[in-house]
Amino acid sequence: MKFIRKQLDKMKPSFEKGGKLSSFHSMFDAIETLFFVPKKTAQSGIHVHDSKDSKRLMIIVVLAMVPALLFGMWNTGYQHFLSINETADFWTMFWYGFLKVLPIIIVSYGVGLGLEIVFAQLRGHDVKEGFFVSGMLIPLIVPVNAPLWMVAVATAFAVVIGVEAFGGAGMNILNPALTARAFLFFAYPSHMSGDAVWIAEKADAFSGATPLAEAAAGNSLPSALDMFYGFIPGSIGETSTLAILIGAAILIYTGVGSWKIMLSVALGGLAMGYIFNAFAANQFMEIPAHYHLLMGGFAFGAIFMATDPVSAAQTNKGKWIYGFLIGFIAVLIRVLNPAYPEGMMLAILLLNVFAPLIDHYVVQGNIKRRLKRVKVKA
Repeated sequence: MKFIRKQLDKMKPSFEKGGKLSSFHSMFDAIETLFFVPKKTAQSGIHVHDSKDSKRLMIIVVLAMVPALLFGMWNTGYQHFLSINETADFWTMFWYGFLKVLPIIIVSYGVGLGLEIVFAQLRGHDVKEGFFVSGMLIPLIVPVNAPLWMVAVATAFAVVIGVEAFGGAGMNILNPALTARAFLFFAYPSHMSGDAVWIAEKADAFSGATPLAEAAAGNSLPSALDMFYGFIPGSIGETSTLAILIGAAILIYTGVGSWKIMLSVALGGLAMGYIFNAFAANQFMEIPAHYHLLMGGFAFGAIFMATDPVSAAQTNKGKWIYGFLIGFIAVLIRVLNPAYPEGMMLAILLLNVFAPLIDHYVVQGNIKRRLKRVKVKA
């Protein structure tokens, strides 16, 4: 690290005001603060000071996604070789998936960070750290066969329309990664749904349908264990509930992710699932409630996107309401909308919009309760 520090110190004068590369100050600052905690701190006494800054917290979220990413790479290879009825060892399958997934990650970060740097430079601001997470989320929630140019367009849309149009990172009301996913789904539905998009270079005779598609069609489902471990087709990072739960443990242990939101999303999904089980008007309603937690993007959305600190509810009671409604509505959309069996994306985006309203009523309720405890003079 000392070598990196020395090299950055040598280059820094060229990027500061008056230097020959001052036009690229925001890019240099983003690289420097990625490696080292900034020396700048707030001067007023109202702030709590500690050793963690936003970039460090965002990097923890990225690290928490690594188990899902690594499993997704392996599963990409596994599903490919399974479809063509060939056997391969662990590293062959992983390497195949690695070569398929890596370009998507490079495009996501290249386009997203590039645009963030341009906007930061134009506004004279530092590069915000939010895209460190969004840049990894976007590849994990798209099919492995998503064309790279579509990933680039969706990432640009998420940054420009989903973030910068609201004033930059921290001001957006919608989760940027889900904004990109929604753009892809509604702009290019044939590349985001159907049996052909989830498995790279699959054999024509192999189905490739996800458990949600099978459930919507009334077909038999994979075993709960297969869905829990992730040996199923699906978006790159969403198939393994086990890998996602490892990430959840990291977020909860470090205090970065809200366990209240994670738990309440699961409770909301179970509640809606049990309601459907009680009526059981069709085969989809008969699916055991806990299966909904294992299928599609439910677990991934609950852990990594519903907990987004910018677009989620902020009050303690609000987090319980916000999370419960996400899980409840996600399963509701899945079962009652046969054209769109995956409802997690829409549920989170909908509750992103209502999160400020939820917090408002929670705060107003607290104010009213406190006023009742004291006598207010007329």
